Amino acid sequence: MKKSLLLIPLIIISCKKEPNVTETQIKDSAAVTEMSDTSAHADSASLRKQDSIINNAPVTKQVLRKGVMRTEKNGQIIRTADASQLPFTLGEEFTKDGQELILKLTHYDKPNIKASISTNEKDFNIRFNQIKLPNGDYDGPFGREITYETKGTGEVWLIIGKSNMASGNTKGNFNVSVE
Repeated sequence: MKKSLLLIPLIIISCKKEPNVTETQIKDSAAVTEMSDTSAHADSASLRKQDSIINNAPVTKQVLRKGVMRTEKNGQIIRTADASQLPFTLGEEFTKDGQELILKLTHYDKPNIKASISTNEKDFNIRFNQIKLPNGDYDGPFGREITYETKGTGEVWLIIGKSNMASGNTKGNFNVSVE
């Protein structure tokens, strides 16, 4: 059953026309922009009124907004979103051991950031490993929740992956909520 759920998005993606792809340089990071004309609607009862869901996990419902970028390379998933879209919940899935998600929030101008990771997977080994601040400083590790004072404005990165200090499954679906 799980294998068939994983095949459905692959079939849908392979049937779609090629998206327009442009490469942009954002300070110290390159991002690939995919512009998609399609969007699906999520059950409004499952959404918080002020939040939106930006999702790539095949098991959950999807709402894809323009301007949300996603690339995957060498076990690293990079999602880029403009901070003006906050708050939102982003769904993702790790399918291989050792994967990590880098959530890049561009144009971040709030005094602090609050984020959490949630999952229905049993024994899922996942946490916020680091945060990269607009001034280039890194801090971490953290747990599944983070509240952090951000100094300055610019691009903030939330780096999510497995904890080397814990054991457990490193594959599965999860959501990241950012305020």
